[in-house]
Amino acid sequence: MSAVLFLIGRIIFAEFWLQAAYTHLFKSANLVGYMQSKGMKSAKSAVVGTGFLLLIGGLSMLLGISPKIGVIVLAVFLIGVSFKMHAFWKVTDPMAKSMDRVQFAKNMALLGALLMILMIPHPWAYSLGW
Repeated sequence: MSAVLFLIGRIIFAEFWLQAAYTHLFKSANLVGYMQSKGMKSAKSAVVGTGFLLLIGGLSMLLGISPKIGVIVLAVFLIGVSFKMHAFWKVTDPMAKSMDRVQFAKNMALLGALLMILMIPHPWAYSLGW
């Protein structure tokens, strides 16, 4: 039963990353504009690049293929985006500051979850990898 619950949790967790990857890769216009508003150069390239990080990490979590690599890829994404795009301590507008604070906190919680995932023995039940 615990292996099935773990698989369900993996599917839900992976769906979050894969949905974000889809947005980055196929619905990127709003993200590009947002990144440009934050002063990001080459915003389109950055959105597509981070989309591939999300795709690789999400597939790793879903399929259980090299989850340590998947965790590293997603951690790199979260650290980069959190400190560049959601630096709430630099924002003066109260509404924007609040939104960035929430996004930053969410990303740090996800980073914490990823670090915990590193402690789960491999291979995972119902996984295609090692």
